[in-house]
Amino acid sequence: MKKTNLLTRVIIIAIITLVALYIVIGPRHNPTLKDFTLAGINNTLRENIRLGLDLRGGSHLVMRVDTDDYLKRLANNNITPVQAAAQGAGFAVKEVRADNSGGNYRVILEAQDASKLGAIRDAVTNKVDLRDWSASTSGNMITWTLTADAARRLSDQAVEQSINLIESRINTVGVAEPTLQRHGAQSSHQILLQMPGIQDPERVKRLIVAQSRLDLVHVVSPPSPASAQKYATQEEAVASLNSGGQVPSNRRVLPYSERDEPTAANGQNENKPQSWVVVENPPVVDGSELRTAEAVTGRAGGSGDYQIAFTLKPSGAEKFGRWTAANVNQYMGVVLNDEVKSIAFIKSQITDSGEISGKFTEQSAKDLALTLRSGALPAKLEYLEERTVGPSLGADSIRSGVTASLAGLALVVGFMLFYYRGSGVNAVLALLLNMILTMAALIVFDATLTLPGIAGLILTIGMAVDSNVLIFERIREELRTGKTVPSAVDQGFGRAFVTIIDTHVTTIISSLFLFIFGTGPIRGFAVTLVLGLIANLFSAVYVSRTIFIWLLNRKNRRVESLSI
Repeated sequence: MKKTNLLTRVIIIAIITLVALYIVIGPRHNPTLKDFTLAGINNTLRENIRLGLDLRGGSHLVMRVDTDDYLKRLANNNITPVQAAAQGAGFAVKEVRADNSGGNYRVILEAQDASKLGAIRDAVTNKVDLRDWSASTSGNMITWTLTADAARRLSDQAVEQSINLIESRINTVGVAEPTLQRHGAQSSHQILLQMPGIQDPERVKRLIVAQSRLDLVHVVSPPSPASAQKYATQEEAVASLNSGGQVPSNRRVLPYSERDEPTAANGQNENKPQSWVVVENPPVVDGSELRTAEAVTGRAGGSGDYQIAFTLKPSGAEKFGRWTAANVNQYMGVVLNDEVKSIAFIKSQITDSGEISGKFTEQSAKDLALTLRSGALPAKLEYLEERTVGPSLGADSIRSGVTASLAGLALVVGFMLFYYRGSGVNAVLALLLNMILTMAALIVFDATLTLPGIAGLILTIGMAVDSNVLIFERIREELRTGKTVPSAVDQGFGRAFVTIIDTHVTTIISSLFLFIFGTGPIRGFAVTLVLGLIANLFSAVYVSRTIFIWLLNRKNRRVESLSI
């Protein structure tokens, strides 16, 4: 081969090697001489490579989104709009209720006149968005049933919305490099969250599962009351409705809780809710209309008490302003997570702002404001699995993995030098470059190195050596047939190349399936193995052949023998 071609190969290899070395051991800040000492390189290497939970330590959580509760709430939320649409069109309606039994989600309207069912159905569908619901009639009833396809789609949307909301909350807390993704089968509706470096995840868990649903509601009270009507027990509140012990769909009975947060002064709960109130359903404004929420120092409670000041979006402010203007001298309640936190007397029109009182501590107020700003979870979350990995265990895993890798590398290097002699040096150089390129690729693609990932690196060492063995054995076969050294090298690489491509492609395809269908640790193994195999195609074929070309062209003399 011409020396110009050899020079081109050497330049390409040198540039790729230097870039890879800088990616692996180069500091991410302005470099100093200290960064290039052994200790500095070790620290930089730890900073550059993103370590997984099993190596760095932290918390591992598996959650399940309660999509059944979510779909039931969708059905229940349609009760009032369906009834209002039918009655607004002038039709008499006996009852509108939800039936969520047997894994189905239905809204049932019972009409006074069965002959008007068609007209009622048309009137409702013109006013209420029921595209995901199939309508049927029987007797004097219209039943809207959520379709199976819509249930699956809405459940998947609930999971994705939960992931996005959890991510926003986690990022605000400051968890470094969390892993957040779907877990298990699609139908399991599970979410995996790994938080490296978090040894006490309790506060994060509280933020994640906090529903923080904010509703502004009309508190039902007798005419001209001196104060909002409160009841000592839930049963007493339900009895006040005169509905046979049942709570109608346009009412809710909620606990009244204005002082249930631990105060900053004594850390104790004060005045746990002992009363109940009746509120109208649906709320005047819900949390989706919230624009901002901030923790502020309470006006009357002293510097140690905090409240949450909130403002509404323009659409919510218009709706709220219109309602308060029509309900002067009535009572409005601020409902947080199905508890009435405060009750206010409406003296005049209120538009776009309000406060939630409750003697919050600074931390609890900030956490609550955060969850309000990020929005409510579409469905409840339940924890299925929780693990905490200590940093010492992670350090032990790293030491064990590095020891295994170095031991495997040393044995492979020793075998190659002993069995293939001078050509074994070629294989060793290609193998070392493969390791550097693989680590650089992990950093460039921001991949996470896990303990199974280290196993993938060890397997890559074996695959890299296997490629060199195939090439060397082919060269030996060609030499035994009497071919010259240059011809044997050329034929050996040419014939082994097809086999190398075949083995690498099949392994990469298998690894891709592991990545697509596997969970975190299995994905870490697959990513490391794929990157290592791609790097090996360059190091074992291109680099190794370049070294042979250099040996064959040195001193412009004919090479009669090869140390192989």
